[in-house]
Amino acid sequence: MSKKGSHHVVPRSEGGWSVKRSGAQRASGNFERKKDAEDAARRISSNQETELIVHGEDGQIQRRDSHGNDPFPPRG
Repeated sequence: MSKKGSHHVVPRSEGGWSVKRSGAQRASGNFERKKDAEDAARRISSNQETELIVHGEDGQIQRRDSHGNDPFPPRG
């Protein structure tokens, strides 16, 4: 994981989705649709070179995408 932290797409208890930086109290953004939250989180994560972590409705991690210095880049 990047030393700069990570950004998470997480479900909101009120409905919809939030983009949060790890350790932050407030969301970077709130969205009705998960796709909109993922798009915004990807832009932020890419710009800040952090890891993007997308959660499902149950809170479980569905996927990760590193935009920083990936210690384990894919082969090939």
